[in-house]
Amino acid sequence: MSTTTSDPLVKERLEKLKLTVSASKLGLWQQCRLKFFFRYVLALPKPRTPALHLGTSVHETLRQWNKARWRGHAMSLRELHDVYAASWTDESQGTVPWESTDDEEAQKGAGWRILETYFRESPVPANEKPEGVEVAVEADLAGHALPRLVGIIDLVQNGTIIDFKTCAQAPTQERAAHQHETQTTAYALLYREATGKEEQGIELHHLVKLKNPRLVVTSLPPATQGQQLRLFRVIESLMRGLDTEDFLPSPGMQCSGCEFFNECRAWNGS
Repeated sequence: MSTTTSDPLVKERLEKLKLTVSASKLGLWQQCRLKFFFRYVLALPKPRTPALHLGTSVHETLRQWNKARWRGHAMSLRELHDVYAASWTDESQGTVPWESTDDEEAQKGAGWRILETYFRESPVPANEKPEGVEVAVEADLAGHALPRLVGIIDLVQNGTIIDFKTCAQAPTQERAAHQHETQTTAYALLYREATGKEEQGIELHHLVKLKNPRLVVTSLPPATQGQQLRLFRVIESLMRGLDTEDFLPSPGMQCSGCEFFNECRAWNGS
């Protein structure tokens, strides 16, 4: 498979990608440039994975919970379960190739168990109104000769940026801070652009899918100037890569679960 971009539609996508950047695009660029090419430049369609489906349903339930708190309504566990069940059966985002009906039911049950754990152990006060829920924000980085930064922040509570994550393994403080630095720094810049003030801090709420689910909260201080400069260098790297069509693979342990594994194996180096 070639990464040549003579197709006019592909050329158009490349130019459009240079106009705005997001934490998700930057994260994928850092992870694997060829995967970025398959997903965002060629826009190859892929079926929805079970893990993504579970994460989306969990995320939607948390969004509705926070929206209700913002409106001053405390949702019951039954109401939350109904939201989760409705999100699980919503096929608007695509269907999932489940191994079997039993497999789907097992995954559905696992997703609800981690939500129950979160609602029981969450450090977020259930009766306290959030400052923002699923806030779409953007920052003009033209002064740094960079494209516009865009993003959606899950939750802002008392000046703290909160992001929800589902995962299979509990992270350490240091690993979580390092792995998600691009995202947390981007969100800090977006928050400052939107409010005109510095965030109190950033929290990553990891909902860990284990037999006995866990909630792991990683608390981080406000983003530093050094982290901001690192983010700018990542954005510059993406812009150079789009200009030169530098889409090289990054083989590693992560390849075993990559949806573009077959396409990557077929890549011919040009």
